[in-house]
Amino acid sequence: MLQRLVTEDLAQMAFMSAKPLTVGGVDCFVSRSGYTGEDGFEIAVPKGTGAEHQVVGLWNTMLSHEEVWPIGLGARDSLRLEAGLCLYGNDLDDTTSPVEGTLLWCIAKTRRADPAGFVGAERILSELKNKSASRKRAGFVVNAGAPAREGTEILGPDGTVVGVVTSGSFSPCLKKGIGMCYVKPEFNKVGTELEVPVRKKTQKITITKMPFVPQSYYRGP
Repeated sequence: MLQRLVTEDLAQMAFMSAKPLTVGGVDCFVSRSGYTGEDGFEIAVPKGTGAEHQVVGLWNTMLSHEEVWPIGLGARDSLRLEAGLCLYGNDLDDTTSPVEGTLLWCIAKTRRADPAGFVGAERILSELKNKSASRKRAGFVVNAGAPAREGTEILGPDGTVVGVVTSGSFSPCLKKGIGMCYVKPEFNKVGTELEVPVRKKTQKITITKMPFVPQSYYRGP
C-alpha cells in the first residue's frame, strides 16, 4: 500500500533505515521499523500549522485501501510480545542491566573490551565476569489456563517466589497464554516448569525461547 503513495523504491529500504519521503503528497519522515516485530513502516508527520489536517488526511488515504485496517493498542501489544520485544516500563526500566534483560547484543564486543567505553560499564562488565546478575529475563508459555498478567508472582517447585511476570497476554497466533518475566538465574533454563497464581488457582508455566513467533524483519538487498 505504501509503495503506491511514494515515488521511491521501498525495496531499497532495509530494516531500521529511515529517510524523508513524500507520502500521498505529505512530507514525512519514514522508518522501516515497527514496534510489533513485523516488517512495516513508521510514518512521522512534522508538527506545525496544518499538521493535524495532514495527519487525518494521510490516515484516511491509507484506510481507503481495502487491505489496510486500523488496529489498537491490544493488537500492538500482543504482536510485540509474540516477537519477544520488550516494553519499557514493563520489561525494562532504569534499574535493568543488559545482562539481566538478556540484551547484550546491544553492546558490541569492542565496547566490552574497554571498561570506560560506555555508561554503566562497571556494573555490566562485573555481572558478565562474575555471573552476578540476580535475575534474568525469560519467556514463558502457560501450559493451560488464562494468561498470567504483569505483576504476577512466579513460584518455584517449593512454592517460594522466584520471579515476577512483566508482560503477559493471550497469543492469537499460538492460541495460548504467553509472557515475559524475570526469574532467578537458576530458573532461566528452557523447559523449566514453574507456577503462577491466577484467579485464586495455580497454573503451570514453562520457560521457553523467544521470539514466540518468528520475526519477519526485511533485511533489504
